[in-house]
Amino acid sequence: MEHGSIITQARREDALVLTKQGLVSKSSPKKPRSRNIFKALFCCFHTQHVGQSSSSTELTYKEETNTIAKSDLLQCLQYQFYQIPGTCLLPEVTEQDQGRICVVIDLDETLVHSSFKPINNADFIVPVEIEGTTHQPSLPLQVYVLKRPYVDEFLRRMGELFECVLFTASLAKYADPVTDLLDRCGVFRARLFRESCVFHQGCYVKDLSRLGRDLRKTLILDNSPASYIFHPENAVPVQSWFDDMADTELLNLIPVFEELSGADDVYTSLGQLRAP
Repeated sequence: MEHGSIITQARREDALVLTKQGLVSKSSPKKPRSRNIFKALFCCFHTQHVGQSSSSTELTYKEETNTIAKSDLLQCLQYQFYQIPGTCLLPEVTEQDQGRICVVIDLDETLVHSSFKPINNADFIVPVEIEGTTHQPSLPLQVYVLKRPYVDEFLRRMGELFECVLFTASLAKYADPVTDLLDRCGVFRARLFRESCVFHQGCYVKDLSRLGRDLRKTLILDNSPASYIFHPENAVPVQSWFDDMADTELLNLIPVFEELSGADDVYTSLGQLRAP
C-alpha cells in the first residue's frame, strides 16, 4: 500500500484526516505464481516478521529479542482484559453461524482499491466529508472505488461457508458506505473499523483475541502482514490489488477457503496447506 493513500492500514495515530497527497497507486510487477496454489499462497508463513519497502510503507519492524519488551508485557495485559465478558468486539454467534469458522476480511487492497483521483471505470463513487477546523469548514470529497475482479463471486461463496466479518483499519466514514455498496447480499455479519484496532509499534493491528471467537476457528484474510502480526498462524495471505483487471487472486482463493471451511482446527488445516 502506498504511503499517503486513504486506505493505508499501517499509518501513524495522528493521521486521522484523509489526505489527497500520493493517492495514485500503481501496481508493482507481480511475481510468477507457483503451479501449486496452496504452496504459493502460504509461502510467506515461513517468516514471522515481514519488512516492507518504502513503496508500500515507511514503517519497519524490529526483530525479536530474548528479553521481554514493555510493549509485549502491555499486550499480555491487554489480552487478559479482552477476555472479560462483555468486552468482545463481536456479538454472540447467531444460530445461522453456529459451528462455522469466523473469517475476518480486510477491505482496501484486498477487496477494493480507492482513490480521490477520478477513475473512468470506477464501480462506486462515494462522498466523504473530511472534518475541518475552526478556520476551515468541512470539505466534502469524492472517493472513486474499484472492485477487485471476482469479488462478488468470492463474497457470495464466503457467505455460504463462514461467519464473515469486515475488519478494516480505515475510518468508518469511508469504509461503511463503501461496504454498503459492495456487500449487497449482506455477507458481513459485523463491521469493525479503525477504532477496533490495537495501535502497536506504529501500526493498526487487528487483534483476533478481542473478537470473542475461538482462535482455532478463526481466519483472517488481509494483504498487509502488519495487520495480523499478533496472529500470523491464523492468516491467509493475499496479494495487494490496485487496478489489475486481469487479477484472479480472489477466484483462486475460493477452493482454498472451501477446503478450510470444514476444519476443526485452522492451525492444523493451514499447516497442511503450507506443507511442501
